[in-house]
Amino acid sequence: MSAAVPPSGVYVPAVLFFKANEDFDVPAIKSHVLRLAQGGVTGIVVQGSNGEAQHLSHDERKEAISLTRKTLDENGFQNVVIIAGCGAQSARETKKLCVDAKDAGAAFVLVLTPSVWPGDMTKDNIIRYHREVADYSPLPYMVYNFPTVTAGIDLDSDIILTLSEHPNIVGTKLSCGNVGKLHRITSVKPPSEFCTLAGVSEVLLQGLLSGSAGAIAALPNLVPKLHMKMYALYQAGKIDEAMKIQAQLGQGDWATRKAGGVGAMKTLISKHFGYGEIHVRRPLMSVAQLSGTYVDKLEELIASEKML
Repeated sequence: MSAAVPPSGVYVPAVLFFKANEDFDVPAIKSHVLRLAQGGVTGIVVQGSNGEAQHLSHDERKEAISLTRKTLDENGFQNVVIIAGCGAQSARETKKLCVDAKDAGAAFVLVLTPSVWPGDMTKDNIIRYHREVADYSPLPYMVYNFPTVTAGIDLDSDIILTLSEHPNIVGTKLSCGNVGKLHRITSVKPPSEFCTLAGVSEVLLQGLLSGSAGAIAALPNLVPKLHMKMYALYQAGKIDEAMKIQAQLGQGDWATRKAGGVGAMKTLISKHFGYGEIHVRRPLMSVAQLSGTYVDKLEELIASEKML
């Protein structure tokens, strides 16, 4: 029997806030989780790339999941799903992270392909790795394709569809932004069977029109309500109106990357929403000052968010 599939919608890989000494800033983390939930997101990814997962210890990764689940439950958001990023550089470590994720309150795991030795990651080895970890995982398993952080390893639709036949592999996140690949997968595996999610806001609506279940995207860290408004318009069949917001989101996605990625998002959140500081874990760089055309576009988006 196949495992449960994540519900369709918009998920956000939450940024994680730190103090100046790089310890967790617990009040800021809780404030951020609560704002995202109040913004209507379907779920939160803890330990995504934007959550600086690779910079945390095992214990910290588990703590971040527990803190997120507790914050949601204490504020009446039991329905908000937690997906835990559990990728590591060995099958052994990834299996442990999957077990920790269940213990901490996650509902699904999201796993990157190991990339320290990209030459060894053949098609057969990639499939073997994900199947082995999925066999062991106590939670339903999603395959995370993000070539930017996996030394260029880019899983094609054939690999993902092969993995989709595993009873515990229930979905994929495509941060490659390849709508053609997404459509090839959804034309074979509908969202009721396999949750195919775009990995960037700039193709959220295009992905939905191609049969996706939604997206896991970084930009909802800044503007969750705007994403959910666009998703609601799509569901209501108001595609022209949804496309107008999609154009804004596409500009915002690009502007975030150009302005400084995770560091820029933390700076904007601190400035506009009144919690958190700008600190990231080294070797990432904090973004103390934001200026220029890209920042202006993001601040326009945030202004639209605050009107909703």
